[in-house]
Amino acid sequence: MKLNARTPALVTLLVILGSSTGCDFLKSRDQLTKGVAAFKNAQYEQATRYFQNAVQLDPNNPTAQLYLATTYASQVVPNLMTPENLAMAHKAIDGFNAVLQKNPNDVTALKQIASINRNIQKFEQAKQDELKVIAVAPNEPEAYYIIGFVDWTLAYKNAVAALAADGLTDDGLGNKKLSKAACSKLQGENSALVDDGIQSLQKAINLNPNYDDAMQYLQLTYRRKADLECGNDAARKADLDEADKWIQRAMGARKQNEINKEKKVGGGVTM
Repeated sequence: MKLNARTPALVTLLVILGSSTGCDFLKSRDQLTKGVAAFKNAQYEQATRYFQNAVQLDPNNPTAQLYLATTYASQVVPNLMTPENLAMAHKAIDGFNAVLQKNPNDVTALKQIASINRNIQKFEQAKQDELKVIAVAPNEPEAYYIIGFVDWTLAYKNAVAALAADGLTDDGLGNKKLSKAACSKLQGENSALVDDGIQSLQKAINLNPNYDDAMQYLQLTYRRKADLECGNDAARKADLDEADKWIQRAMGARKQNEINKEKKVGGGVTM
């Protein structure tokens, strides 16, 4: 799972200045242009100053606010929990929230807040953020996939802790050696996560039948489901069979996606 997978879309966003129209934008346009150039050269401090100037020149310009928040977001290092990194993350979130105050349905801002919270390991909040994305864009598979990923991440952490308490490591096959007490405890912790994860990942695949990443996490989630069968070998085997099925489907989807990509870029020189 690429935790900062949404960043490239922001680079594309930053180079589109043509949508800025009207008198209120004219004074900040030059600063926006300079900020974009600095951002593309990874000169984030300079880009920040330019975008701050653009916001000051035209406080009602949502584009400038979005660019400024984007610059902060691009500097957040995933899974780095230092005070400086967290402060940068909160700056970015505050910036995107300022955008949402003017347009509560701004999908870019909603997605970026979810991504930042995920990158600083605020997983439960990230799930709630993705639900806001779904409310605005119910047919985009990525949000469902990310919810499934978060569910699996939390379930995996719980499983590792339960196994460690029994002196075990994950065997990927349902962990039959897990004690009855530990398995019962894990059921309480992971049942809802597993059910939600399977449902969310299946929804992502329904929307995008070639979503190989979603298929991979679906098979991993079925392995977490197998942990919860607690002595029911037939149910455990059924979960593992389902996991194996999705491994094969993921391999086939990935191969097809690669073929489609080659066709798309291999059709000759475009003038």
